Amino acid sequence: MVSKVIRHNLEIGEAKIRFRNFSGREGQFNPPGKRNFVVFLDPDTAANLREDGWNIRSLRARDPEEEPQAYLPVDVEFKNFPPEIWLITSRGKNLLDAEIVGTLDQAEIQNADLVIRPYNWEMSGKSGIKAYLKKAFITIVEDSFSAKYFDVPEGYSAPPFDE
Repeated sequence: MVSKVIRHNLEIGEAKIRFRNFSGREGQFNPPGKRNFVVFLDPDTAANLREDGWNIRSLRARDPEEEPQAYLPVDVEFKNFPPEIWLITSRGKNLLDAEIVGTLDQAEIQNADLVIRPYNWEMSGKSGIKAYLKKAFITIVEDSFSAKYFDVPEGYSAPPFDE
């Protein structure tokens, strides 16, 4: 039986997200089509979420004198409750859909603000809270040429050179 039902969303500003798989590519630990990432957490936040029943995990530290890094696995599901994922650039914000959200896998992320939806589950006498992405505002790092060529319309073709 679920000991504590969580109904409120979890908001994490300036989130550190790693192990991104927005494209759902198959991997050693990932079946094909499963989109996900992890959010690194500070020890106090991790302890509070763990106490509430969230699926908090830890990475072993490389240095034996360091603490393990706590994290929350987050699924990105477009079927029943598609998330709003906004890409923020110097040109404004664009809503990413299931077709293009995979571009975030290689993007250099400057900032990520997340809203995570809890899903309270119970099965075979066990219970917990699974995390699903509800909303994200992801700002990417742009190079200096992005601003330089900002005003050039897409699909523009230069006139041929005079011979």
